[in-house]
Amino acid sequence: MSAALPDIIAPGLTVLFCGINPGLLAAETGHHFAGHSNRFWQVLHRSGFTPTLFAAEEGRRLLEVGCGITAVVRRPTAGADELGREEFASAAGPFNATLRKYKPHYIAFLGKAAYSALTAQRDIAWGRQAVMMQGCVPWVLPNPSGRNLSFSADALVAAYASLQQAAFT
Repeated sequence: MSAALPDIIAPGLTVLFCGINPGLLAAETGHHFAGHSNRFWQVLHRSGFTPTLFAAEEGRRLLEVGCGITAVVRRPTAGADELGREEFASAAGPFNATLRKYKPHYIAFLGKAAYSALTAQRDIAWGRQAVMMQGCVPWVLPNPSGRNLSFSADALVAAYASLQQAAFT
C-alpha cells in the first residue's frame, strides 16, 4: 500500500484478506476498514478469526492470528465504482508478485469485483475457487462495507466462518 496505508502482511500467513482498494477514511487514518459503517472487524471476530473485537487501529494484531490485509488497487477512492478496468489490469502484476513473495495459504477477496477483474471471470460463486492463484487458494467473500446491503451481518458472519473453518481446522 502507500506509506499512509501499508499492507498488514508477513510471509506464510494462513489468510490474507484482500480488499478492492482503500477507502478515503482508511487512507486518511492509516487504518484498514476504518469507519463505523464498515463491518469487517466485527465480522472477523464473530466468525472466529480474532479472539476479541479488534479496532481498526489494532489491525496489525491480525498477524498474531495468522491473517493479514492487502488490496488489489492501491489508489484510495470514496467507492470502488470509481475504479476502471485499466487500474485493475495495471495492478495485476504487483498484486501477483505480492502473493508470490508472501505465499499466504488463502487469499480471501472481499467482494467479487477484484477477483473478476484479475481472472477475467464473470460467473463467480461465493467461497473457495477451483483454480489456485500464485500458489494460494482463492476464496471469495462478500464485501463487509456498510454500503453492501445485500448481506446482513449474520450472512456475512456465516460466509466468513466457512473460510475460518476451512483455514484453521
